[in-house]
Amino acid sequence: MMAMRAFWERGYDGVSVAQVCKEAGIAAPSLYAAFGDKDALFEKACALYTERLDEDLERDLSAPTAREAIERLLQSSAEHFSAPGQPPGCLVMGEPRLAERRGRTRDMIRARLHRAAAEGELASATEADGVAAFVDTVLAGMAALARDGADRARLMDAARHAARIWPE
Repeated sequence: MMAMRAFWERGYDGVSVAQVCKEAGIAAPSLYAAFGDKDALFEKACALYTERLDEDLERDLSAPTAREAIERLLQSSAEHFSAPGQPPGCLVMGEPRLAERRGRTRDMIRARLHRAAAEGELASATEADGVAAFVDTVLAGMAALARDGADRARLMDAARHAARIWPE
């Protein structure tokens, strides 16, 4: 979807309906008839974008151990943030309007790590919260690096090094 790419590259505030119409080769009345307004178009574009991310997140977090889940999450994020043919980085991580969505991702990661604490893989819920905050910080940093031009090798290297920090 052209609008998704535009929002991903330039953010909500950097995209006008006129630009989306021009880039998609459609008239504004057609866009308004299909979506209603810019906010609705943004919501639809974000839903399309996050559909695959949610599938990947659930897959990664379902790994047998929390350590493996976090390693998978970091690696798949590095791949996503640097995938050929798409803008670098992450629409969700880069768009201020998507703070609630970032919070849901944090909650899913935290829940997986709390399960690890309950199962004895981590020492406590406090440690699980600390690891969750660290993972969130690494993901945000990797997305920012990608937007600034870091290639896949650099992001994969960051993911590999971050995975080494796992508490013993």
